[in-house]
Amino acid sequence: MNYCLKNHDRITAVQEILISLLPDEEHMPGKDGDLLVSEAEFDADEVRCRTDVIRGGVRQAAEIRVPYTGNAIERRRALTYAVKQSAYLALLPFLPEKPAWGSMTGVKPAKPVRLALRDGLAPERAGGFLHERYDVEPRRSLMAAQCAFESIQYLERLKCKEVQLYVGIPFCPAKCRYCSFVSNDVTRFGHLIEPYLAVLHEEITAAGRSLRQAGGTVGSLYVGGGTPTTLSAAQLDALLSALHGAFNLSDCREITVEAGRPETISREKLEVCARWGVGRVSVNPQTMRDDVLRGVGRLHTAANIREAYRMARQAGDFCVNMDLIAGLPGDDDAGLFESVRQVIELAPENVTLHCLALKKGAPLRFGPRGVLERATVDRCHELLEAHGYRPYYLYRQKYIAGGLENVGFCRGDTASFYNVCMMEELGSVIALGAGGVTKLCDRTGRNVRRLSNPKYPTEYIGSRGRILERAGSLLQDAEIW
Repeated sequence: MNYCLKNHDRITAVQEILISLLPDEEHMPGKDGDLLVSEAEFDADEVRCRTDVIRGGVRQAAEIRVPYTGNAIERRRALTYAVKQSAYLALLPFLPEKPAWGSMTGVKPAKPVRLALRDGLAPERAGGFLHERYDVEPRRSLMAAQCAFESIQYLERLKCKEVQLYVGIPFCPAKCRYCSFVSNDVTRFGHLIEPYLAVLHEEITAAGRSLRQAGGTVGSLYVGGGTPTTLSAAQLDALLSALHGAFNLSDCREITVEAGRPETISREKLEVCARWGVGRVSVNPQTMRDDVLRGVGRLHTAANIREAYRMARQAGDFCVNMDLIAGLPGDDDAGLFESVRQVIELAPENVTLHCLALKKGAPLRFGPRGVLERATVDRCHELLEAHGYRPYYLYRQKYIAGGLENVGFCRGDTASFYNVCMMEELGSVIALGAGGVTKLCDRTGRNVRRLSNPKYPTEYIGSRGRILERAGSLLQDAEIW
């Protein structure tokens, strides 16, 4: 759909609502064909936005009035909200069904609820906040509020000068067709592992020195990827040794290693993790259907998943997370529900149910999709909750199947501290390794500064000097505390 803006510059707001509601179309500036016209007017204490949509010869219009205090920042926020909401209401009659998340386009649905609670929203109104403000489906509005309350508890536990630490290992045994992360097939790029680790160890040392000089502490450590257990047991041992040597992890609440792919998991690697105090590992099926696994390029079977899970239980006292993806090609509603049931039967402490997002960097971006009905995802959520799991964090992505969400569930006191802090931007996250994005933010989560490492291992290795210089001065800005 083409779009035209009059008397305002909120082009990103218009693009975001169009991508959210019409993800399979291209959206460009223009005045021909199907067209969305967004026009704003301003009074001293109010912004008005009218959106006209012409689609297939049919016209729909909507107008929104939003008051503001006169502050420039509040005026911009009011304008963004009015632009999105009026566009949503004008487009809604053209959609086959009302979107689950209404006019909400942000990737962190719980964050606005948490900020509203901080600003005085009564707790009893939190469950309906997103429904009232963005027309979010009531059950999802309530789920976001549950996650917001969870994040508030974690915010209260954060210490002064505490950061969360992420270390990326961008290598996998093979590239999954749905994956857009920086992950390099070791059959082609395995020769880069050793030089990559050499630079990573130096970055770890420099970042550790910077944190000590700033008087900071590590609240949680997450080793992700890629697939960290693509490393050999000796390489994994050396990495964890380097982390313990560079950072004081004695007060670290949680250390996670994302084992992920069962074909990379061995008893020896799990014992290395246990020896270095790793308390949380991921063993990720994505689906328990072997034919679907083959179709998306996974090299394991459901039987391999069960064996890796048993191995993890025997090797250490781990909190285990298991990821599933709804909407994979070749899967259907019955297959998804059965995968969730089988994972629940294994009884991991954490289950994360993703909905397939067709990202630009993924081989599957323009490929076939699986069946994904909103009602089936809801049934999966209900099944998890019936077995004692509760949602503790969630996030959304562009081009996500069904316009839905990714939700982390946990039992008891096993929520991942890192996941909550990172997703809700409760404080700073130091990210080391290729593709790492350090987020320096204050405790409000409103002010976030991002520092990105080179994305690919070859670029990362070649940028050693710049990386070490940045790692050594990451925390010079005292404002993040």
